[in-house]
Order: sequence, then structure tokens, then C-alpha cells
Amino acid sequence: MASTVGDRALDIGARVEAFVREEVIPYERDPRRDHHGAPSEELVAELRDLARAQGLMTPHILPDGRHLSQVDTAHVLIRSGLSPLGPIALNTMAPDEGNMYLLGHVAAPHLKERFLAPLLTGAVRSAFFMTEPADWGGAGSDPMMMKTTCRKEGEDWIIEGRKAFITGAVGARVGIVMARSQDPQSAGGACMFLVDLPDPAIRILDVPNTLDTSMPGGHATVEITNLRVPADQMLGEAGEGFRYAQVRLAPARLSHCMRWLGACIRAQEIATDYACRREAFGKTLIDHEGVGFLLAQNRIELTQAQLMIEWCARVLDEGGQGTEESSMTKVAVSEALMRIADNCVQVMGGSGVAGTSVVEQIFREVRAFRIYDGPTEVHKWSLARRIKRAWHEAQA
Repeated sequence: MASTVGDRALDIGARVEAFVREEVIPYERDPRRDHHGAPSEELVAELRDLARAQGLMTPHILPDGRHLSQVDTAHVLIRSGLSPLGPIALNTMAPDEGNMYLLGHVAAPHLKERFLAPLLTGAVRSAFFMTEPADWGGAGSDPMMMKTTCRKEGEDWIIEGRKAFITGAVGARVGIVMARSQDPQSAGGACMFLVDLPDPAIRILDVPNTLDTSMPGGHATVEITNLRVPADQMLGEAGEGFRYAQVRLAPARLSHCMRWLGACIRAQEIATDYACRREAFGKTLIDHEGVGFLLAQNRIELTQAQLMIEWCARVLDEGGQGTEESSMTKVAVSEALMRIADNCVQVMGGSGVAGTSVVEQIFREVRAFRIYDGPTEVHKWSLARRIKRAWHEAQA
């Protein structure tokens, strides 16, 4: 039987939607941006002050530290995504949302107090250091290619390596660094460490311009040289990093889907308004089948995307790991949202490609989303392996 959204989440979702529509959307033209168009630290702080004033900071995590169910979280995060600035204001954005989830499930009490508490209040941002430069042969979609290393030295661990596309690294105060252990007892296994940022041992080399412009701090390339981390700042146990990454993986994939579904709901609203007002060839655009059918197809795919998200959320709420379900959802939703955003641009013509509408930004953000947390091809490859394995088991 399908799970339903709880009354508490319905109330939070309504308040979040009103806040985004009434207070956040007017900031979309605010000029306080960095060199690649992302919101400045000043703008982030101002938006978060507004959210605090409404009692909406980190709305998917309750005051006692418990998370809403995944079904309830979907209801809230979809509404936070109605503006690209919504997740930033409400502290539901990546990578912080996924990092808070991971720390809440794995971190020791002293680490929660030191690193998680300020994240929950929105006082600081975080970064997750896993992906590595392609020209270094490092880890991308295949984390087993990780070349960044860590070794035990007395009561500390020493980390050396390079990382790339580290979202939010510029300006972050909390870092989760992933490295492959060289310690004999956990050799070859991955370790995760919590670190205070900035740290002179983590040097930012470059912050490239990218298609997406909604994430503060950009997607940095960094070099890690002789980073010394006390052993008690290891997240969990040595050599278990890849297992802990799985704790974060499925919910993080799903929350991406939630936020960008909200963005595409907004794009559909804007494109519909345009098509119902704009006239050409003797009637409004929506009365031309070529235009009306695009919006109709969008409506169908928006509904399908929401149903996929809710299905995967129920699997997680019922205790499933959700690896296969989140892969399928990530593929189906990201591909559908790309078609939806593209259709909205097409309906609006020249207005759709101009920066005067947030539709153009949503199109760019969703295109990047098709790569985040694994591109479509990697998820399909993984699913195909499962299909093959299931076939062989059935033949045995």
C-alpha cells in the first residue's frame, strides 16, 4: 500500500513553497554572484537569515535531529527546488544535504557535535572530496580508481592526492575527504575523514566555469599535500569508506531528483503562462497543437517523475538499500527532466534562451544533473550487470 505524506510534512511543505515563491524568487536577479554566476557568500547568508526568520532552516531535519521519512522529505525538497536559490536558502542543497545525512548515520557523537551541528544550523557549508582529475587517472564514476592515499603516522593520518569537481569547496568550512588506505590493517580500503576548512594542505588550483551556476563555491580542482588529520576525525572505521559512501548514495541521488523536479515544475509554469498569453498566427500559442502537445507531454512526464521518486522513497523508508531503485529513478527522472526543460525552452522561443527567464538556467542545471551522482550510462551498465547476474542465478 502506498505511503502517504504525513501531516507535519504537508505543513512544512506548504510553508516552504510559500517562502520560496514569495521571498526567494525575487532574489533570482540579484547581482551578487561569483565569477561563474553562483550566489556570493553574502547572498547565501542573507537568504538563510530569511529562512531562519520563518523557522524553515533545514526543514527536512527535525529539531531533535531526526530526519523526515524519504516520502515526507520528497514533499518538502520538491518545493524547495521551485527556485535554484531555494535549496541554498533552506539548507537542502547538495552536497550539504547528503553530507548531513551521512554524518547523522555514521559519525561518532563528538564528530556530530563539532561538524554536524553547525551544518544543521546553516552557519557553514561543506564539501565532499571524492572525485579526482581524469588526466591523473583518478576516480570518477568508478570510485575503485581512487588514487588519493592515506597512511597512519603515530596518532594521525597523512593524506596525499588530488581531487576535482569538488562542489562548494571554495568557502566551505567542513570537508569530508575520501582516500585509499595504505595502512597494513586496512590496505586498499577507503577511509573518510572530517576536516576543518580552509586548510593550507588543501590547495585550490582552479574553479572552472561550468554549465550550472546555482552552487556556491563552484566545482573546484584541489591538491592535497601532507594533510595531517587526527585519528579521531576518521568517519567510522578504517577501510570502510566505500561502504559508508553507499549509505549516502541512494538518498543523495534521490534528493537531486526531488530538487530538480521542483525546478522543472516551475519551468512548466513559466512556459505555460507564456504560451497562454503569446499570440501568433491568429491564436495563442497553446492553441497550436505543436506547442500545446509539448506542454501536455511535460505534464505527463512530471507526473511520472514524481511517482518514480515516491516509489524509490518508499523502498528506502521500508529499510531497503535502494541501490537498484535509486539508479532507475536517477536515469528516468534526469532524462525526463531534460526533455521537460528543453520543451519549455522550445515553447518560449527566443525568450526561452534569454537570461531574462529562469527557464534558461533550469535547462542548464538539469543538463548538468544528468551527470551528477553517476551519468545515465553508468547506471544502465550497473543495472545490466544485475540483470545478467539474476539470469545466471535463475539458470543454476
